[in-house]
Amino acid sequence: MSEHLHQAALFSWADAAGIPELRMLFAVPNGGWRGPHPATARRLKDEGVRPGVPDIYLDVPRGEWHGLRIELKIKGGRLSPAQVKWLEKYSEYGYRAVCCYGWEQAKDEIRSYLGIGEDIG
Repeated sequence: MSEHLHQAALFSWADAAGIPELRMLFAVPNGGWRGPHPATARRLKDEGVRPGVPDIYLDVPRGEWHGLRIELKIKGGRLSPAQVKWLEKYSEYGYRAVCCYGWEQAKDEIRSYLGIGEDIG
């Protein structure tokens, strides 16, 4: 299963879960193929696209955290140095920032972050 399919599965679960906080869950389309034209990559960079920015954001504070940031990988995937730096910086600034391998691990992280038991959503 590709990262795309894992992320789509996560958002399918979130949309069906009926958990109000999950309305604040969103993805940042920061990675992926930029096309054959260097101008596309340049335009996106000019617009603020930054390498390594996490994939998934949940801007709901919980406990000591301002929000949750998730970098989603498939099993065997590795974080780039830029991704490691972003996760470290978010952690320094008071966010829960993690790498999850697969949509189910991301779902479990979100449930844990929100303090939601298995019987809900």
